[in-house]
Amino acid sequence: MTGGIRLLPVGGGVEPEILDELAAALAGVFRVSCRAETAAVDASFAFDRSRGQYHATAILARLQAAGLERGGPRLLGVTGLDLFVPVLTFVFGEAQLNGRCALVSLCRLREEFYGLPPRPELLAERAAKEAVHELGHTLGLRHCPDWRCVMASTHAVERLDLKSARFCPRCASSIAAP
Repeated sequence: MTGGIRLLPVGGGVEPEILDELAAALAGVFRVSCRAETAAVDASFAFDRSRGQYHATAILARLQAAGLERGGPRLLGVTGLDLFVPVLTFVFGEAQLNGRCALVSLCRLREEFYGLPPRPELLAERAAKEAVHELGHTLGLRHCPDWRCVMASTHAVERLDLKSARFCPRCASSIAAP
């Protein structure tokens, strides 16, 4: 991956410490510079009243329109908002396949969402896994059949907890190939 990664807060519910921890984790995985920004991107336009959630694809399109320099950093939007796409009840994130933008929601990654006490270390681990997964899509990776790979599809937080924060050998070789 060239050009690095810019992390942008989207809407509310994203503490600066979480962005900083996530930037450090992503720098370790992708071996590129990662920069957390402070100015939040407005997401109110993407709110769907009937669902009480935010349309992930619309936010992703807004991030794309925010401008990406050719060969510049990828954009990772990080939000505390609950996201959906029309065919699913919710999503942990969304990305442009072979694109430069990705989006991750912390909402359902938080233990508090499930009525449990906060666990900051678990939130950081889940956020890193989901961010690596979505950025993997921007690198052209699709869902992996290896349930331990970070690119495995996850529709429940319990499945997210089981998988690794790293790419399996097959996925790693796919992104390393020219």
